[in-house]
Amino acid sequence: MPLSAAATFCATLVDEWIGQGARHAVIAPGSRSTPLALALTDRPELAIHVFHDERSAGFAALGIGLATGVPAVVLCTSGTAAAHFHAPVIEAGLSGVPMVVCTADRPPELRDVGAAQTIDQTRLYGPAVRWFHDPGVADAAAAPTWRSLAERTWAAACGRSEHGRPGAVHLNLPFREPLVGEPGPLPPAATRMSRAGSIGAAIPHELSEACRPLQRGVIIAGRGAASAAGVKGLAEATNWPVLADPRSGVAGLPGAITSFDAILRHAEFARAHAPEVVVRLGEPPASKVLGQWVAAARPIEIQVGDGKWFDPDGAVTFRLAGDVEVITAELTGQLRGATGTPWAARWARAEQRARAVLADLDRPLTDPLTDPLTDPLTDPIVARTVTRDSPPGAHLVVASSMPVRDVEWFGTPRGDLTVHSNRGANGIDGTVATAVGLAAATDATVVVYIGDIALIHDSSSLAGLHARGLDVRVVVTDNDGGAIFSFLPQASGLSAQRFEQLFGTPHGTDLAALGRAHRLAVHTPTRRGELTAALAEPGPSLIVVRTDRAANVAAHRTINEAIERSLG
Repeated sequence: MPLSAAATFCATLVDEWIGQGARHAVIAPGSRSTPLALALTDRPELAIHVFHDERSAGFAALGIGLATGVPAVVLCTSGTAAAHFHAPVIEAGLSGVPMVVCTADRPPELRDVGAAQTIDQTRLYGPAVRWFHDPGVADAAAAPTWRSLAERTWAAACGRSEHGRPGAVHLNLPFREPLVGEPGPLPPAATRMSRAGSIGAAIPHELSEACRPLQRGVIIAGRGAASAAGVKGLAEATNWPVLADPRSGVAGLPGAITSFDAILRHAEFARAHAPEVVVRLGEPPASKVLGQWVAAARPIEIQVGDGKWFDPDGAVTFRLAGDVEVITAELTGQLRGATGTPWAARWARAEQRARAVLADLDRPLTDPLTDPLTDPLTDPIVARTVTRDSPPGAHLVVASSMPVRDVEWFGTPRGDLTVHSNRGANGIDGTVATAVGLAAATDATVVVYIGDIALIHDSSSLAGLHARGLDVRVVVTDNDGGAIFSFLPQASGLSAQRFEQLFGTPHGTDLAALGRAHRLAVHTPTRRGELTAALAEPGPSLIVVRTDRAANVAAHRTINEAIERSLG
């Protein structure tokens, strides 16, 4: 038989599930499910139970999970066969019984064209399952993520994820013909050192053993990280730098590395400081540069969080879910780190040099026409001014796309400014409404930093804002279009006309007039001092800052090149 990506994919899933503790598989016969059926029956570690009808197979899997507390893998072919699993899936969900439900499916090209034994199996069981996923037709290019997919499936079924309670998990698996093939070499299991993860403060012994000889580590702190005291304790115990995202609440820690994106653009520094261990506390920062640097280093990755799954590269080695404060304290006592070495000091020197360059953004203007570093009309200047001059104790709500990146890259770290951003789905919609809700719940001053397209998306949330009695000050950078696309390959790979049509998308809206139409106080600053003065006036208000997309690209390049030069 020829080597098959589908066979290798299925063999990898089964191998990982066995490593996680799988001992039973229940199979209802069918053709489309052949790749996974063969992978299951190839493993002597599994007891195989065959049932002619899917309803009986599903309830048998339920009984196995009920008796052992360990998920059984239950498999069927495509079409109405999958519908017969629904009753046992519902029972598993309501009773908290773990189960891994695998339904084979036709590939996308055979859906919605009248192909036999083909129905819509997407989210077939609705909210009855703890998690649903369709990874698409197996592709060897995705092999590094296969073990992570298997681990996540198992963890969700066992209740070791954000869902918090055992139940059924549904994997919908499309297969192309030929359905029979030999598996090739499996992705190495050694990259998944923690089979079961950890709940609360139970740190796996193998984590301590794996990290004991390693010194070069970093702590990446995002939203949902431990308290400043907890992160500080871990950093001091390990002598590892804290790469702090503005939403982490720890960017104001002494020694925190907030300029990590710019620092890691320096190729020599990035290579010389590749980590052996990465501790991820909470959600990941927005920086693509940071993500690529970690992926290239292939370190031991320790993810600490409340159970939400953050592993787009399939590279997390140890996943510790539970009370982040408790887990961080446990890690503080278990990780040796780089104590007695200059590791953290080298990072601190780089941060000091990067901050010195960024401090130049605050200096008095010399000649804005010839000195782009101090041009007050660029987004980096706005991001720095908003983070520096928002009122003490304020909340800052930052829109996704360019604003959240500019705050991460160029913002002024402040311990008294709480930063929020809707990064769950990374959408630009609803930013103003989120800020209004936050202000209503806290009665605090809320500053919004948003782009023009995002504001237009959510302009209905300006309605009635003046009458709510809330102090919401909205700062919008108006460059008449989608600024982030000017940084992407589309900007250089398309004609100017086509780029503007599809990506620049100029809107031509008079945002100041929009603010006045909603009876808001409107400011149109053209200099940093004017922006600072507008931020100081109690809201509700709309502060419109006109910028230029091309000038923004040049300003980003100028600042990053200046930081690179400062690092030598």
